[in-house]
Amino acid sequence: MIVGFEAKRVFENCSGLGNYGRNTVNLLARYFPENRYKLFAPKKTDLFTLPDSVEIVSPGKKISKLMGSYWRVKKVSLLLHSNRIDIFHGLSHLLPLGIEKTGIPSVTTIHDLIFLRYPKFYSKIDSGMYLSIARSSCRRATKVIAISQQTKSDLVNFLGLDPDKIEVIYQSCNNLFYERISESQKELVRQQFNLPAKFILCVGTIEQRKNQLAILEGVAKEKLDIPIVLLGKPTEYKKVLDEFIFEANMRRQLTFLHGTNTAELQAIYQMAEIMVYPSFFEGFGLPILEAQASGCPVITSNTSSMPEAGGEGACYIDPANSTEIGLAIRNILNDKDLRAELIQKGTLNAELFKDQIVAENLMRLYQSLVESKVYQSCEK
Repeated sequence: MIVGFEAKRVFENCSGLGNYGRNTVNLLARYFPENRYKLFAPKKTDLFTLPDSVEIVSPGKKISKLMGSYWRVKKVSLLLHSNRIDIFHGLSHLLPLGIEKTGIPSVTTIHDLIFLRYPKFYSKIDSGMYLSIARSSCRRATKVIAISQQTKSDLVNFLGLDPDKIEVIYQSCNNLFYERISESQKELVRQQFNLPAKFILCVGTIEQRKNQLAILEGVAKEKLDIPIVLLGKPTEYKKVLDEFIFEANMRRQLTFLHGTNTAELQAIYQMAEIMVYPSFFEGFGLPILEAQASGCPVITSNTSSMPEAGGEGACYIDPANSTEIGLAIRNILNDKDLRAELIQKGTLNAELFKDQIVAENLMRLYQSLVESKVYQSCEK
């Protein structure tokens, strides 16, 4: 089988959708190396090293610079038959126009519809564009993959999608997070980023939806003298955090990081006392799973998909209640038995999302669609 992927974000996004794409391609190449995988992307970057069974299909350099988006949306469908693609997977909402006319089965992964649930977090132009892409891709896809039951529910309720067209296949996280590293390796990363001996951690883009301000408020209300590491790409929302940090005289407690690689993040998770993730809404919440796999206790929101991701291995809070967040942090820091219980249950929960399970679920879906196409052709 030759599987094609719409893979721009694999090479151009450092986190989020890029991680999903890289993890997906890597695990399929690892567990099903007998297949071939072709990544259709405007350009190749150093973000992803191609496994042996994977190759990239790109336009020429001039087209990549000037018309990469046009090629990605309108030209890829014309290349599928010449590349002998058996099934095509849009890894992040987008399917190329015209794929429905090729006779090649297709799937698209929809991560979330946050732009419809929380339009205040997006510009009208961005919301309109995201909606147009998602609606078009879902209509033209043979099947739609939702990364959680929450996302499936939103696809039905907001886009009117037939539930039978949607397959829920959870994400995996990078296998590296399941591996423990030595104290000396941790110490190298600690020195590299000048991290304190003990700290609480939050991983995710510094933006209003991720709700990092509630962590700062909770720590301040409880008068907790514990350093805080906020790891994620900063946005305008960081100014809100900076104002609170100044007013609360918390500057010495804060460390901001972004651009860490997976091995560095692995060490940081394993050094953290707690990973706090009070997001208002997530399609899945991958940092929850990464932290659990790393043996780090998790505090996260009791909303949207977070309980799906965290299972019984997380402490759940109301993201709008900073007092509750502060108390949860205090309880885990002061109660060794509670901390140990969260680590144990979190580690068990993370096992349910190991990459082999996800790879087998994806391949089962691919094979069923390809076999269905062959069966339909025989009937004709």
